[in-house]
Amino acid sequence: QQQRNKSKESLQVALSKPTMSSDSGCASPGCTNVVAQRLACPKCIQLGLPPTYFCSQACFKKNYASHKQIHALAKQILESKGSQHSKTPPSDGVSCPVDADADVKNQLPDWAQGYRFSGSLRPTLQSPRRTMPSHFRKPDYANHNFGVSESEQRDRASNNAIRVYTETELDGEYGLRHACRMGREVLDEAGKALRVGVTTDEIDRVVHEACIERDCYPSPLNYYNFPKSVCTSVNEVICHGIPDYREVQDGDIVNIDVTTFNKGGYHGDLNETFCVGNVDEEGRKLVKTAFDCLGAALDMVKPGTLYRDLGNTIHKTAVSNKCSVVRTYCGHGIGSLFHTAPNVPHYAKNKAKGTMKAGHVLTIEPMINLGSPNDKTWGDNWTAVTTDGKRSAQFEHTLLVTETGYELLTARNNEPKMTWNDELINR
Repeated sequence: QQQRNKSKESLQVALSKPTMSSDSGCASPGCTNVVAQRLACPKCIQLGLPPTYFCSQACFKKNYASHKQIHALAKQILESKGSQHSKTPPSDGVSCPVDADADVKNQLPDWAQGYRFSGSLRPTLQSPRRTMPSHFRKPDYANHNFGVSESEQRDRASNNAIRVYTETELDGEYGLRHACRMGREVLDEAGKALRVGVTTDEIDRVVHEACIERDCYPSPLNYYNFPKSVCTSVNEVICHGIPDYREVQDGDIVNIDVTTFNKGGYHGDLNETFCVGNVDEEGRKLVKTAFDCLGAALDMVKPGTLYRDLGNTIHKTAVSNKCSVVRTYCGHGIGSLFHTAPNVPHYAKNKAKGTMKAGHVLTIEPMINLGSPNDKTWGDNWTAVTTDGKRSAQFEHTLLVTETGYELLTARNNEPKMTWNDELINR
């Protein structure tokens, strides 16, 4: 019994332990050796536990008899979770099975109990996280305990230049253009599924399965532990809304933000805001203004344009329509990394560095609010909302700077330049 309690304590430590770096200590009790190589326990990884590293194969074998008791306890915990009745509230406080009763699905997550919301939107519980086929190519953060992209962190620490993509990188069979085309196809599938009464969790399912059908990984999934395959931002949500069991209501505006990672190792990122049912005139004007803000910025894209100047044009367009521009979130470079240089602020008088050159690939994605430009983040640590509860809208494209201007890599079919079309926005 004493040994069992020690194993239980070890399991609790393991569950809260981040991925160890190569200079961390050995996991064997009493061993003070430094881990020079990543010799991880394969059974821990198989059970979904944080990887446990040992200094050597000999040390691992010597202590395996006691270490494997952690595996037995982990199995018991997983089995007890699997046998939980569908009407029992989930232990994680944010999710429940897809076959749970409606009254369970529509409960507030634990973090939202007593939370002061800025607007009328309320979250519900979510479905369990969806999984990907094991053979798919995945970004480096896909299996990281905390969803950290180590490649992005290295890039931030060492990269002082904006990458120029070659024709080979763009046009390969699974090059950057392919990733962006896949993103467009997936967003179109998600848009078709959107209507009054559908849940944003259903949109997540459509996106997830559409990605799998195209041999792509949905880039948001597990990015810094984001739990879903797409961001769905409703009404006062500015960005990073987490899909859940809430049904879309008549009059909602809904942004769907899709990013796909193809087997060539490239990301393609885009989003659109849709008007669902009978959206009021003010809401429709907001959505059109967000579209026009992106269009005005795109008109400036060509070699020699300063990245900081895009924000001035976006600001003028927004203000002329009595709207404001969010300052917290920006466009970004994209390609083999989800987020990289350049940084592309959307507000006026920003201090972004860099000048556009042919071969740069980036996103422009201004977030436009009806009221204050200020934002706050919900207790889920992801959902960004307006502080005054008024609505927000957004459109985004991934684009390539060319010798004469730009190319929309995520453009709709037969639409090389953004064109407003009510029929494509209304649901």
